[in-house]
Amino acid sequence: MSIQTGDKIPDVTLKVMGEKGPVDITTGDIFNGKKVVMFAVPGAFTPGCSMAHLPGYVVNADKIKEKGVDTIVCMAVNDAFVMDAWGKAQNAEELLMLADGNGELTAAMGLEMDGSGFGLGQRSKRFALIAEDGVVSFLAVEPAGGIDVSAAEKILEQL
Repeated sequence: MSIQTGDKIPDVTLKVMGEKGPVDITTGDIFNGKKVVMFAVPGAFTPGCSMAHLPGYVVNADKIKEKGVDTIVCMAVNDAFVMDAWGKAQNAEELLMLADGNGELTAAMGLEMDGSGFGLGQRSKRFALIAEDGVVSFLAVEPAGGIDVSAAEKILEQL
């Protein structure tokens, strides 16, 4: 069963790129006491994610933060090196590029996708959520192949 509105974000340790390499970050570090928008993509550098999903959040980062959002998180089941390189390639300095390398948070939220047919293995479904102090206040999960309900413009409407 997937996470729902009103549920707490599971406690998981993930990775982000630090000055000297990947460093641990917990969901508590990210979400506790903050208003956070998090969106997840099936894979960094993939066409839909790179041409439509992530760019929408990059372009709208200031507008999202003006609505009281402390952190905008882009998450994928990729490693911290890939997430860092993708963030730099997409000028995503305003976003936290979060690596769920083992898919632990994705699985704990029940939002995994089997991309084996495309050679991707287990990945995250495409989704976006708003969380306040670690509790989900809005969740939008895309149907297969879609980039609509989790787009930055749709999240702005919910803030």
